[in-house]
Amino acid sequence: MIGKKIQKAINDQINREMFSAYLYLATSAHAANMGYKGAAKWFRVQFDEELAHAKKFYDYILSQGAVVELGSIGKPETGFKSLTEMFEATLAHEQSITKSLNVLMDLAVSEKDYATQSLLQWYITEQIEEESNDTDILTMLKMAGSSSGTMLMIDKQLGKRGAAS
Repeated sequence: MIGKKIQKAINDQINREMFSAYLYLATSAHAANMGYKGAAKWFRVQFDEELAHAKKFYDYILSQGAVVELGSIGKPETGFKSLTEMFEATLAHEQSITKSLNVLMDLAVSEKDYATQSLLQWYITEQIEEESNDTDILTMLKMAGSSSGTMLMIDKQLGKRGAAS
């Protein structure tokens, strides 16, 4: 059984994960509208991954005999002018998720909630991968500059991303 503070914090994190999914779905549509079909697929896979993250927290709360309380999800901002802007926003968003997970881990440590700490370690490790991937893509995009041929190659590479596991 988890404490009320942890329950509330995890419910808040579910909301963040659902917003992340919504953000990536909107970004996928925006990328598709800009003609970046590969990036659209990449963001769509990210959408699926974020839904899985939310479900993992959801299932954990229920397994602990606690109550899931879903909050409303805000409208994501879009209107990006370039693929580089999309990935700059993606990296910034993932960094904000990392911070929220670190705060949640601090709470679990202070509450001596070892089961939640174990769960959160998986998410923290996942965030290392998320930020690294986003940084690598951003580096490629910045190196490409205004080269449409290179951007086409990057978009094609992004489209090779497989479904989330």
